[in-house]
Amino acid sequence: MTFTKQRTIADAVRSDFPILHQEVNEKPLVYLDNAATSQKPLAVLDALRHYYERDNANVHRGAHSLSVRATEAYEGARDKVASFVNAASRQEIVFTRNASEAINLVAYSWGLNTLKPGDEIILSVMEHHSNIIPWQLMAQRTGAVIKYVGLTKTQEFDLEQFQQLISDKTQLVSVVHVSNTLGCINPVEEIIAIAHRYGAKVLIDACQSVPHMPIDVQAMDCDWLVASGHKMCAPTGIGFLYGKLDLLEAMPPFMGGGEMISEVYLDHSTYAELPHKFEAGTPAIGEAIALGAAVDYLMGIGMDKIHAYEEELTAYLFEKLRGIPDLKVYGPQPTANGKGRAALASFTVEGLDSSDVSALLDQEGVAIRSGHHCTQPLHRILGVAGTARASLYFYNTREDIDAFINGMKETMDFFGSILG
Repeated sequence: MTFTKQRTIADAVRSDFPILHQEVNEKPLVYLDNAATSQKPLAVLDALRHYYERDNANVHRGAHSLSVRATEAYEGARDKVASFVNAASRQEIVFTRNASEAINLVAYSWGLNTLKPGDEIILSVMEHHSNIIPWQLMAQRTGAVIKYVGLTKTQEFDLEQFQQLISDKTQLVSVVHVSNTLGCINPVEEIIAIAHRYGAKVLIDACQSVPHMPIDVQAMDCDWLVASGHKMCAPTGIGFLYGKLDLLEAMPPFMGGGEMISEVYLDHSTYAELPHKFEAGTPAIGEAIALGAAVDYLMGIGMDKIHAYEEELTAYLFEKLRGIPDLKVYGPQPTANGKGRAALASFTVEGLDSSDVSALLDQEGVAIRSGHHCTQPLHRILGVAGTARASLYFYNTREDIDAFINGMKETMDFFGSILG
């Protein structure tokens, strides 16, 4: 695809997303809840449908044609994901149900067998619950201690505090790449380099970065990275774990069952080679194949182009938000050209509940998120019970942002008339 200033990415791709072309409450749908889940292009829907209509069979275990085709498509999707994040080997990509399962896999396989009393885990206060609870469980079981990196005055990752917290006792640093609430893009390359100097391993939660910007796990040098398919144009129920080959080889299986075995005896079993050692039971075959189709679709556009276009949207969104009185956006401000943060804005309006804002915007056909966004500890630090959040993707337009801003103004006028 080629784009010009007159023809944006969104102009070129919106026809690929049938769900966007509908009315909600008799208004054209404006979908701004992409940090929660993305919409799916026809190429992905067709891939899922094709599998179930033509190739539906279990993978790896069958010699008949349907099984062979299903296996080729399933394993082909793994190759696509490996290329997408520049893994050194396809064996470094493990399919999971979602990023939460991927983090739990590392926690229960590596953490439970590595951490000892007094060992330290470093997280940040902006983490999604899925990157807090598994480590709390590991700390309870192993006697490890969790330490948290706080925020700077601009509500970003406090790298200076991180350098003060890390020590030879640190075994793991597990941090989000892009905050789903603050929108800040954390300096993961620097975090990883510092952690490795102390011999610590690093896990990166890339759910909000993999869909929006180029990711190179070898250049990043992370030990593990996790992402969810449903946030990157793929179906729900599929995600992946990237792990360095030597680490994954040393880790014991996460779950037992079919597919992850080599030989089973009544008194012991041996396990399959990577990545199948971590993929017990019948996998989400159709969903994985559709994830491969989503990767093809995103790479066909170009992740660098997606990221650049979203920076333009970010600049426009924040320009418009500044014109709304009594509205507070959390996280760092972007530069004039939209750089420095993700294309999302979590905000509060003085005197209004975030859920009320979301409900009234829905009446205008505008879909945003409200609540704590699975970051309750962060919201307590921010001093608010919840925020409203508008989050963009490459199929959004300036007109979408205008509709959102107009809806916000009408919402505030409505409450203003009630409250006098």
